[in-house]
Amino acid sequence: MTDRITIFDTTLRDGEQSPGMTMNHEEKMMVADVLDGMGVDVIEAGFAMSSQGDFDAVYGIAERAKNAVICSLARCKPADIERAGEAVRPAKRGRIHTFISTSDIHLKYQFKLTHEEVLPIITDMITLAGKYTDDIEWSAMDATRSDLDYLCRAVETAIAAGATTINLPDTVGYGTPDTIHEMFTYVMNKVPNTDKAVFSFHGQNDLGLATANTLAAIRAGARQAEVTINGIGERAGNTSLEEVVMALNVRKDVFDVACGVKTEHIMRASRLVQSITGQSVQVNKAIVGANAFAHESGIHQDGMLKHSGTYEIMTPESVGLTKSNLVMGKHSGRHAFRDKLKELGFELGDNAFEDAFARFKDLADKKKDIYDDDIIAIVDPRSAAEQRMQLISLGIHCGTGGPHVAKMVMLVDGKEETVEMEGNGPVDAIFKGLKGLIDGAENVKLKLYQVHAVTQGTDAQAEVTVRLDYDGTIVNGHGKDVDTLVASALAYIDALCKVEAVRNKPSLHQSQNTNDAA
Repeated sequence: MTDRITIFDTTLRDGEQSPGMTMNHEEKMMVADVLDGMGVDVIEAGFAMSSQGDFDAVYGIAERAKNAVICSLARCKPADIERAGEAVRPAKRGRIHTFISTSDIHLKYQFKLTHEEVLPIITDMITLAGKYTDDIEWSAMDATRSDLDYLCRAVETAIAAGATTINLPDTVGYGTPDTIHEMFTYVMNKVPNTDKAVFSFHGQNDLGLATANTLAAIRAGARQAEVTINGIGERAGNTSLEEVVMALNVRKDVFDVACGVKTEHIMRASRLVQSITGQSVQVNKAIVGANAFAHESGIHQDGMLKHSGTYEIMTPESVGLTKSNLVMGKHSGRHAFRDKLKELGFELGDNAFEDAFARFKDLADKKKDIYDDDIIAIVDPRSAAEQRMQLISLGIHCGTGGPHVAKMVMLVDGKEETVEMEGNGPVDAIFKGLKGLIDGAENVKLKLYQVHAVTQGTDAQAEVTVRLDYDGTIVNGHGKDVDTLVASALAYIDALCKVEAVRNKPSLHQSQNTNDAA
């Protein structure tokens, strides 16, 4: 594979422009560090002219980036070009990305310019950018709705002026794979100096075709893909980095190109952007969604247990996960249920297994999500009811001045204990204090903390759900009270007691085997 695709990430520019995705300076630095470390070739760090904050972000990222080219967007205006040039100045390799529209609808209604008036602007602004860097990208905004012959004239002008990358973006998500392929083929065959520039594609996802369109552009000869983490961006978003990169890796037989992104960093980048923006991806999102490597169908689970390649075209490890997830639900079969029991440490005889499987199916018809603690309760119903810890009283000291301290009186194995703990907020203090009451607490990780109001009003009863991960086993705890902090403590206690049931499961095995023998 001699051809290489340049991955141009615009999470910090176009991605941040989408509603609710704004990041502060420190958050942008964190994302940039991850992108730089995972092998992204170009980081479009912002639009330097748009605000002082964007300028500072581009400048700061340019100072610290170790590997990537650092780019700033700029309109075809002298002040924009100069500001962008100053922002990328500290970079080991800096790029100015300037643009102007070429479509009739944009030129008539937005820019109020004619075809002939645009061409000298392209020449002048690219020439100006050349005073700051020899890495210049020019975009023909709304290329997919532009007259192709005029688009060719604009591209030829841009390359002649010194543009080293030519981007033909689908600014409004209008293109389809066929029309994108036709556009690139037409332009690259007709323009005489295309050998002096790399062609790029930037796809918006208004029709859900951004990834397909990007891959079509690559098939036509584009060698740069403009993408964002999780596909965030204006309106319906941009082409997803994770989708393009994994498509190029999985289908090398089709694309026959190289890509320098370290794919095992994908989940880390996705989760960081989700955490910073507060916007989770849909569960069935390709590559990074919660269900991307999850299987519930009995047929699929049976195939996965025999050979993962039967239903997975890539490994979870290749994108930074540790394993696939066989989700237990009403579609699961005996093979998957028996495998899950073994994973939880249970070995059942045939009669006990069939009885447990029947109860599992009955529960699955009534309950949408089946977790490990549900299955433990099915195998030994006593485990769900055992509560070796009970809350007697809870006192909280908190406020703007701090510190945040939780003082609890607990009944543990019939003995009264007082626990006092400081934390980063009252909930953290409660959970830290309770966690110290069980052995092996260092292996317990909080996966979910969720509060719901059961009724309306300020006196509503709070229902809290806590999800814990204990060495790969997932348990849920629930608590209700008019005091949200009390409900939180009750939920965490409920979950910890279930963790204890998991820890003590060898004795449960013995009781089950004894029952089978009887």
